[in-house]
Amino acid sequence: MKAKETVDFNIKTAWHAIFRMYNNEASKHEITTSMGYVLINIDDEKGTPATKIGPMIGMEIHSLSRMIKNMEERGLILRKADKEDGRVTRIFLTELGKEKREVSKKTIRKFNHAVQEIVPKEKLDTFFEVIDNINNLIDNNHIFRDQ
Repeated sequence: MKAKETVDFNIKTAWHAIFRMYNNEASKHEITTSMGYVLINIDDEKGTPATKIGPMIGMEIHSLSRMIKNMEERGLILRKADKEDGRVTRIFLTELGKEKREVSKKTIRKFNHAVQEIVPKEKLDTFFEVIDNINNLIDNNHIFRDQ
């Protein structure tokens, strides 16, 4: 089987192309794609526990820790101890963070709109169904459990 005929190769190359495209746009606004995803996933009112952000965006804790520190230094976020559980650190957006989050959302919407313009709804529905099936297959560990 050739690489171009495998599911993982096509998902990976598409994701890398999307990531590069988003990073090119994000760099115009002095952030990265990963920062944009963090900003999008922070609750405006309650903040978001730092430990919940990594799993939401698929980032390892060490990389996330460095990024959160960098984002705090840039004035995009604030860290505060949880009022009810002092062991938990919550991440909040600053005004600058809210501005950059809007840029991230606008970029994502623009890309999705462009895709919707060229791919018929029925094909996108099938795509989402296939991706959901792949994720369920992986989540349920049905592939390598006999090994």
